[in-house]
Amino acid sequence: MNAPAIDPVIHPLARLKICAALYHAGAVEKLSSRHEMRFSALKAQADLSDSALSKQLATLEEHGYVTRFREYGSSRAKDTVWVTLTAAGARAFENHTAALREIAGG
Repeated sequence: MNAPAIDPVIHPLARLKICAALYHAGAVEKLSSRHEMRFSALKAQADLSDSALSKQLATLEEHGYVTRFREYGSSRAKDTVWVTLTAAGARAFENHTAALREIAGG
């Protein structure tokens, strides 16, 4: 069996924080359901600006690790963006953290 490997997409600290926040909040795509996290809550949890979070989410989205959708309000300021860690993203996060634990000797 191959040892888990560091995932270069998740490895940058900002993306690791995003994946960890989504994973631990339960905002993960599951077989029968989908759970989301508000962009604003994710922003606070990951301690990133709007633009930094958007940029990192775009990269994660390109690799199929997250999905986003916008719920439109009565004005753009009242729109809500929801973010979900995909099943592939959850697996990649689990493998990445396992690799980090292995490197750390735990």
